[in-house]
Amino acid sequence: MKHLLLIRHAKAEPDSPHGDFERALSAKGIKQATELAGKLNQYNIIPHAIVCSPAMRTITTAQILANELHLSEPHTDPAIYEASEHTLLKVINRFPDEHDFTALVGHNPGISYLLLGLSGEIRDVPPCTAILVTFEVDSWQTVSSGSGSIAYYTSPKEAN
Repeated sequence: MKHLLLIRHAKAEPDSPHGDFERALSAKGIKQATELAGKLNQYNIIPHAIVCSPAMRTITTAQILANELHLSEPHTDPAIYEASEHTLLKVINRFPDEHDFTALVGHNPGISYLLLGLSGEIRDVPPCTAILVTFEVDSWQTVSSGSGSIAYYTSPKEAN
């Protein structure tokens, strides 16, 4: 069985003088990412590895999660930035099979489209949302559209 934790990066600053790629997390986003790590820890939803877009806001979100959950440094994959559902699925299919549980920190609309494609479910995916999708497969290479089920969902918009 494989487990994928889809995470949309935390709240970012609205703009950057250096462009979209360099947008930093806002103070609210840093707080969101720290709180998300606490929720994941509370429910023992701790991935073996984190893969993220190389954009500043996704790297920072992933690093906060890795630090708070005592994980190794996140791996960046340039294909995740501005990726379509199809491209994100290719990224997942390349995950190493020794990790049964991997987190992917990315951007919308790609994360929302990927979630719909994998699970058939439409969910609200505001910044710093995390969705655990499980697959009854032994290899990441066999993850495909419609093969996943949502096992956990959390969003900053949820009532606590």
